[in-house]
Amino acid sequence: MNRGHKSFLVINVFGIGDVLFSTPLLRNLRDNFTTAKIYYLCNKKTASLLQNHPLIEKVFVYERDEFVAAQKKSFFALIRKYWQFISEIRRERIECAIDLSLNAPFGLFALLAGIKKRYGLNYKNRSRFLNRTVKIDGFIDKHVADYYLDALKLLDIPVKRCHLEVYTDNDSKAWAGEFLNQNGISGNQFIGIAPCGGAAFGKDAFIKRWPADKYPVLIDKLIAEFKAKIFIFAGPQEKSDVEKILSLVQHKDSCFEFTAATLPQTIALVERCNLFIGNDTGPLRFADALDKKTIAIFGPVDDNVYGLYPKRKTAVVIKKDMPCRPCYQKFRLAPCRDSRKCLNDISFEDVMSAVKELWTIQ
Repeated sequence: MNRGHKSFLVINVFGIGDVLFSTPLLRNLRDNFTTAKIYYLCNKKTASLLQNHPLIEKVFVYERDEFVAAQKKSFFALIRKYWQFISEIRRERIECAIDLSLNAPFGLFALLAGIKKRYGLNYKNRSRFLNRTVKIDGFIDKHVADYYLDALKLLDIPVKRCHLEVYTDNDSKAWAGEFLNQNGISGNQFIGIAPCGGAAFGKDAFIKRWPADKYPVLIDKLIAEFKAKIFIFAGPQEKSDVEKILSLVQHKDSCFEFTAATLPQTIALVERCNLFIGNDTGPLRFADALDKKTIAIFGPVDDNVYGLYPKRKTAVVIKKDMPCRPCYQKFRLAPCRDSRKCLNDISFEDVMSAVKELWTIQ
């Protein structure tokens, strides 16, 4: 079906999860505008997730630090940087922008880039440069992916819920295969684990973590019971946290950490996993998008809003419902007054029970 629009720019400059939550929107655009070109504006970190996406024509990168650096040089350096950035988009002569940024400057960028139809989400009246909007008070009562899909209603097209999508490149797949060969790893009993908190919460990332001292016990049990190889995924800044966990693991020879892997390499390795266990992090989204058997551990963040999407039989969310949960709402994290009880009360047995439930599913 082709409803007339020849090109779209989707704008989302948030983190890994938010970008993957927008992939159902991309699929709906392709289903309704079969010949249209789809462009994407994101940040530098997430660009590698989108450059391999088969639906995306081109990725534009907005990295705030680069503009700050230009501003420090001079006012004219900043203007030159903005002119180069906007001119690159303008050259594509894009017809319609779908702004998911929740920030006014990106609607202005679309306007200056000559995009006449500018639609998106209106949060706190920050959409003054958009033509048509869907007003929201935050991501509260449904999944973020569904809020993003709501923006498509402004195009007057039928919208369907569909799974997340993520892709890697052939070089990263080859790298993953070579890593396994060089380390003599064979078979297919691979379990991925993401034990840290990711970068989204910054210094408060620890608040999303299932206690680190529970992971060594879990890892040793998985190795002993399922003869599994364990792939541990985390960011470079979390390497010391991973090393502490591994120092308490008895079967270290069966564990491999990937804190230095690129995002495409991480995707290629997650693709090899039979099962994935993780806190609320980027690698967990990869497992979900790749339709892996997935066990997600959620604490202060609402899994109904930021969790696995859509719900499926091969994915389990482990959480402890409490009166104060979720304490992350409307983009704000309330101080924890109960010593992270929502995560501390999740037992090793809770996770192992979910593993046994999923392991036998074909």
